[in-house]
Amino acid sequence: MLLSKSNIFKCKSFGTALLVWSYRSQLQIQREPSIDLLGAFVEHWKGITHYYIESTDENTPAKKTDIPWRLKQMLDILVYEERQQAAAGEAGPCLEYLLQHKILETLCTLGKAEYPPGMRQQVLQFFSRVLAQVQHPLLHYLSVHRPVQKLLQLGGTVPGSLTEKEEVQFTTVLCSKIQQDPDLLTYILEGKIVSRKKASREPSALPREAASVKDKEHPHSKAPDRASCGTRALTTQLPAETQEPDGGPGEGSLITSLIGLCKSKKSRVALKAQENLLLLVSVASPAAATCLVQSSPCCPAIVEHLCRLYRSVPTFLDPADIATLEGISWRLPSAPSDEASFPGKEALAAFLGWFDYCDHLVTEAHPVVADALAKAVAEKLFMEILQPQLLHVSEQSVLTSTALLTAILRQLRPAALLREAVAFLLGPDQQAAAPEDSPRTLCSHLIGHCDHLSDEISVATLRLFEELLQKPHEQIIRSLILCNLEGRPYVARGSPEPESYEDTLDLEEDPYFTDGFLDSGFQPSTKPPPAPATNSDGRTAVTEIVNSFLCLVPEEAKTSAFLEETGYDTYVHDAYGLFQECSSRVAPWGWPQSLTPLDPHEPERPFFEGHFLQMLFDRMSRILEQVIGDLMQRIQRVPQFPGKLLLVRKQLMGQVPGEQLDHQTLLQGVVVLEEFCKELAAIAFVKFPPHGPHVHLSPPSEGHV
Repeated sequence: MLLSKSNIFKCKSFGTALLVWSYRSQLQIQREPSIDLLGAFVEHWKGITHYYIESTDENTPAKKTDIPWRLKQMLDILVYEERQQAAAGEAGPCLEYLLQHKILETLCTLGKAEYPPGMRQQVLQFFSRVLAQVQHPLLHYLSVHRPVQKLLQLGGTVPGSLTEKEEVQFTTVLCSKIQQDPDLLTYILEGKIVSRKKASREPSALPREAASVKDKEHPHSKAPDRASCGTRALTTQLPAETQEPDGGPGEGSLITSLIGLCKSKKSRVALKAQENLLLLVSVASPAAATCLVQSSPCCPAIVEHLCRLYRSVPTFLDPADIATLEGISWRLPSAPSDEASFPGKEALAAFLGWFDYCDHLVTEAHPVVADALAKAVAEKLFMEILQPQLLHVSEQSVLTSTALLTAILRQLRPAALLREAVAFLLGPDQQAAAPEDSPRTLCSHLIGHCDHLSDEISVATLRLFEELLQKPHEQIIRSLILCNLEGRPYVARGSPEPESYEDTLDLEEDPYFTDGFLDSGFQPSTKPPPAPATNSDGRTAVTEIVNSFLCLVPEEAKTSAFLEETGYDTYVHDAYGLFQECSSRVAPWGWPQSLTPLDPHEPERPFFEGHFLQMLFDRMSRILEQVIGDLMQRIQRVPQFPGKLLLVRKQLMGQVPGEQLDHQTLLQGVVVLEEFCKELAAIAFVKFPPHGPHVHLSPPSEGHV
């Protein structure tokens, strides 16, 4: 069956007819190698220009005209022509015509005018397909580069655009071309539109290899002047505001378009745009990376969006709610549906998802880009937004910002971003502190927050430091702990060490140990359970150190001896794993394996452990005073204290059902304190291998507290 063009418009399904016509045309191209490709190409272009000259219906959508079909035919001709080229890299007459007659620029103008409605979508599709399917390098041509820049400026600026799908496909093709040829990144990012005067001096079409094709070899290239006249007539009929001058700001248009698409409400569009941006920043060329940092809004735009999302997070969030969203990924930024909902959950998930994306950008980017992006995050988010909130007089502001900073640290991985976070939190000063130093730095204020009047702020800030100490960065340990311990000023010069730990500890003289407890129902042992000993080679024996922790809780208040496998050894397995983790973390830092010998001639100076350790020791000492100092008198007023204490221990271990008891808080505190001291003893014990005894590590019992 033969189809004429007039019969096509009589078909019931216009779209189906176009497909049939396209298939027939393709068969003709394949079966008739002698077909005049240039003539067919020009005829289709004339058909498009004549539509604008002759059509009076401004409401008919572009997809219901023959424009999409004609554009498809032009694409098929270009692809087929290239496949038939004898010499690779040469431009055929149809491609020459496309470039010389600035067809892409005209289409770009039509797309901006959105006439007929939906024309921008058709133009974006045609650009994407031409750049993707034509193998000849096109983006270096001025007549391609200029309309590409203009088309990029049209997209990514209006959220919810109807052409988002086509825009992201267009940017995907461009990013793929840049990945193949990184030098293109510099060329595209510059985005400079050449002025008329400069364009008149440059060949607007072809490089040397294409220009080598002489006009006499392609006599049809000069024939279709009517199409050029039609194009000029078409341009004069378009509204004046759609006719862009040759000069114009195009800087960073690809980045701007990608950032805009990353904000799309359509998850697939946003994800694809983020993948494209990730591909751009990972280009290995140093020149391209430098251009990305210096000649594009890449880093500022990414961080600006991060700060905007942070500001949208409510300031009244509960730290416990923030902790529930741990592990948000940029590929799945929405909050898990199975988690409890709370006000601000979606805003928080959006911020954490974008921060995770920034984290991946810094990880995958070229070092030049990674450093610039990390510095931008530190300057705009950390310094300009977070620091004023952390130092604010409002307790709610301090609490929420501290919890959010903890969540940020938990997700933070790349070295460049960690370096900036450490510099922000701890500052550059690593000198030993003095007790009289006033809090001048952010770190000093945060250490003060650990001992805040508000318990919530104290706990939130302690969690912040706990997260910070787990990061693999030497400056963290050195600034918070080691700078005041170097040189071992904590060792008293010239004072002999005691021969035995028992010489310095006499429990029987402790005023809290009274004879009344011998009849309390407990049968305390005469001394703590033995711990393995080690050759001390100048160090205090591990037995004495372990016992020093185990003896903190009076024997009358201990219950672990009445249950199997509840000694401090139940914590050894976990403590050993933690010790190994810390050892592997500090291994690259080249710390010495043995203590530095003390200089006997060095004068003794007052020892100050530093503000961070001082804060921790002060809090621990208050725990001992408030629980142990008052414990021995308080428990005398608790009827049947031994039995109730043992029952509470079993409740905490899940061995018996829970029931409310008198003095329950006190009883639970005694059990937890005993376990805390056992954990400290286990940590002290595992630090001595491999010089100490062989440690037989067995998994702890499931029921230990």
